[in-house]
Amino acid sequence: MEVKKDILWRVYVAFLGIVVFSLLILGRAVYIQQVQGPYWREQAKEQQQKFVEIDAQRGTIYSEDGRMLSTSTPYFDIYIDFAAEGLRDKGGKRFDDNLDSLSIGLAAMFPEKNMASWRKELKTGYRKKNRYYLLKKNLTFQQYKQLRSLPLVREGKNKSGFIADVKDKRLNPFGLLANRTIGLSREYIDSGGIMRSMNVGLEKTYDEQLRGESGKRLMRKIAAGVFAPVDGSEIEPQNGRDIITTLDVNIQDIAENALENVLVTNECEYGTCVVMEVATGKIKAIANLSRREDGSYWENFNYAIQASEPGSTFKLATMLSLLEDQLITLQQHIDLEGGSWNVNGRTVYDTEDHGTDATIKHAFELSSNVGMAKLAMTYYSKSPTRFVNHIKKLRFDQQTGIDLMGESKPVVKTPKSKSWSSTSLPWMSFGYEVLVSPLQTLMLYNAVANDGKMMKPYLVNAVMENGAKVKENQPEVLEEAICSEKTLKLLRECLEGVCTDGTAAELLRGAPYKAAGKTGTALMANGANGYKDKIYQSSFAGYFPASHPQYSCIVVIKNKPFAPVYYGAKIAGPVFKEIADKLYAQHADQGIRQVALKKDSSNYQYAGATDDIKEVMSTLKMKYRDSVKTDEWSRLSVAADQSVLSKRAVANNIMPDMRGMGLKDALFLLENRKLKVVFHGRGKITSQSIEPGTYVSTHQTVNLELN
Repeated sequence: MEVKKDILWRVYVAFLGIVVFSLLILGRAVYIQQVQGPYWREQAKEQQQKFVEIDAQRGTIYSEDGRMLSTSTPYFDIYIDFAAEGLRDKGGKRFDDNLDSLSIGLAAMFPEKNMASWRKELKTGYRKKNRYYLLKKNLTFQQYKQLRSLPLVREGKNKSGFIADVKDKRLNPFGLLANRTIGLSREYIDSGGIMRSMNVGLEKTYDEQLRGESGKRLMRKIAAGVFAPVDGSEIEPQNGRDIITTLDVNIQDIAENALENVLVTNECEYGTCVVMEVATGKIKAIANLSRREDGSYWENFNYAIQASEPGSTFKLATMLSLLEDQLITLQQHIDLEGGSWNVNGRTVYDTEDHGTDATIKHAFELSSNVGMAKLAMTYYSKSPTRFVNHIKKLRFDQQTGIDLMGESKPVVKTPKSKSWSSTSLPWMSFGYEVLVSPLQTLMLYNAVANDGKMMKPYLVNAVMENGAKVKENQPEVLEEAICSEKTLKLLRECLEGVCTDGTAAELLRGAPYKAAGKTGTALMANGANGYKDKIYQSSFAGYFPASHPQYSCIVVIKNKPFAPVYYGAKIAGPVFKEIADKLYAQHADQGIRQVALKKDSSNYQYAGATDDIKEVMSTLKMKYRDSVKTDEWSRLSVAADQSVLSKRAVANNIMPDMRGMGLKDALFLLENRKLKVVFHGRGKITSQSIEPGTYVSTHQTVNLELN
């Protein structure tokens, strides 16, 4: 009996345990279904479908005259849906009929595989019913156009199963030209496997405007690890805005070539050159080149906005202070001490012995360190703050504010600075113990050229969206007058004297124009070696022509250790002169003012709506021969010295000839045919991506280039 009770007790306990366990499972199931149900259903959906981002087309960066400096070029990944209904219709008759001719076409386009290999690959994909089979990656636009003309492919997506996935790659059409300033939009995969973008230059500064807004595309799982797009599920991206820079491609090319020639000849470590429009502060060229291990030069760092000891080009600020405070006259004499002078336990050296007696003007023209140091100590040793305040008024203690990220902060000592010493004042007077960027120095020289008005340097004229300006930058005055008119006149006299009777006299002898400027040669420290390696920084800052300044320019070059030639007039000066020479030669009649070349009116071509063209001709009272009559679209051109209005055929499914048309007419024509239009430039259309006479289908993209 006891045994029976024991067995029953065990059975009841086991049964109770099963009941409790069942209730727990049931409760958990109800909780998962009712409470967590939406979450898990969403997770299940994500396993079968997902949204992926569609990159917007990045905006284009243009030069001031409308030439592309950085643009996005489409590349195409080609997939095939071998299970497409149109491809398998009627037992795959369409596929079988076109297989051989398609294989021949693919072999001609991509000869890495012969016709038999392509045929086998297509046949295998068809047999396995691959839903999103990758055929080819990174096709150019021209290759994509050619592919679309092949048998089967030309029948369209639904019948052929061919799917094109479009992506953009960023290109700089002019290669090295202003590469660092324009920048690159690069992509890389970080340690977490996430795609990141790394931009520099204008690409970084204006990234928000250039990148646009991404779209979305629904992708559905069709096989293990394979997702295909779902038709009609796309949210179109918003393309980025375009940037119109102040850069002039011609001046940029001149500046970079001039800089590179000197760097290569003298095996210099790096150099920068900036050309600014005097009246506006527009940067017309900015070149940065540094030597690579193989001896070639490339733009990989923007030295124009990096602070360093400026050397003798800073002496202009010292002269301005002395003259503005009316402490000296240019004809006043000073003892140059034979090229060396001891002050508070340190010795100031000139690069060469300039004798003893000289006027202050000639001491500046000869770039005497001794002369500047003695003047600073004579007149400012008891009140160095007075000198420093002049430097601050010239904005050497502030960043320029140029629309480029990465500008370094300047360093201007004051008597309150911890590093201020008894020799700080004399050394600052000739460009040491102060850190400023070449662009800051150029602002001072540009202000002297611009009647004392200091302009803010800038690189972007406007931000454009669909051809309309959404933001426009105007010239900005930072200081209405950096000094009095009297001081300004004396400073100009000094700078012109450098080029006629001073350190740059030999450089500019015989030039057909007058220039004004200042040379600089600064000894640079090299880490732990200090000044032992004799590395010099050569510089030249000035403007031209001196009588009516149009451009200011600064050149700063770091020489190799123990370079045999390192003076500013010998290294940086030739770059300045080559730029000035070429701009003068190209625009001599206008005094170096750049003007647009007149178009030859004896050969022209316009196109558009017939009624519009006739109305213009009638308003202008111009005679023409009418060969159109009632056709809606026409072309106006010259034939036998007479204007002729001729018919332009336009059919619904045929690509019309757009050349000569304005953008308004082109958009009307093409968008009414449900074509997607992408355009670059302004003015009349000069080229189109789809050749006239080609059959077109709805939603096809056509690229237009305007002049």
